[in-house]
Amino acid sequence: MKTNRLFFGILFIYSFMGQKLQAQDWSNLNKFQKDNVSLQNAQPFPNRVVFMGDSITEFWSREAPEYFQTHNYINRGISGQTTPQMLVRFRADVIALKPSVVVILAGINDIAGNTGPATLDMITNNIFSMIDLAKVHNIKVILCSVLPAFDFPWRPNQKPADKIIALNILLKEYAIENAIPFVDYHSAMTNDQNGLRKTFSADGVHPNKVGYEIMAPLVENVIAVTLTK
Repeated sequence: MKTNRLFFGILFIYSFMGQKLQAQDWSNLNKFQKDNVSLQNAQPFPNRVVFMGDSITEFWSREAPEYFQTHNYINRGISGQTTPQMLVRFRADVIALKPSVVVILAGINDIAGNTGPATLDMITNNIFSMIDLAKVHNIKVILCSVLPAFDFPWRPNQKPADKIIALNILLKEYAIENAIPFVDYHSAMTNDQNGLRKTFSADGVHPNKVGYEIMAPLVENVIAVTLTK
C-alpha cells in the first residue's frame, strides 16, 4: 500500500509540474525561440514565407520535409494549438521574422475545444486579429480554409463537419471583402460525408504525404501570385 501511495504521489507531482510548465508558456513561445533568433541574425533572403498553424502545418515538415527545405518557407505550426495561442505568438513567430507573406491555417482545434469552448465569432476574431497585425507590418496574408473532418480521434462524437463548413464560409467571405487570397483546401479534400478522404489521411484529420501533395500546388500557386503583386 505504501509503495502504491508513493507511486501515485510522485505521479501527481509530475502531473502538477507539467501543468504548471504548460501554464507558464501557454502559447509555447519557447518552441521556436532559438530558431527565430538565428533567422533574425542571419542574412535576410527575399520572398520569405511563414506558414502559421497547428499540427496540420507542423506535420507537413514531418510527412514531406523536402517541401520546406526546397522553398523559402518557414514552418511555424504547433500541434494542438488553437487560434488564441497562435495570436499570442504571432509577433514572435511571424512578425519578428519579417516575411513577405504569411500563410494562415487555423481553427480546427478551436472547434475541437482543445483550450475550451469556442464560438465561430471567437475563432474568426482571433484569425482576423492576426491578419490585422500582419497588414500593419506590411506582411501579405494568404488565408486558408480549414480542412474537412468528420470526427476527432482525441475528442470523438462532436460532429465537427458542419461547423468547419460554417467557419470556412465566414473566412472566405472575409477574404473576398478584404481582397485577401484564399486557399480552399476543403473542396479539394472532402468526401461525401464532408470529412477528409481516406486516401489523404490515416486518422481523418491530419494529412498524409498524399494529402500534402494535394495541398502543395494549391497554396504554391497563390503564393506565387501574391509575391508578384
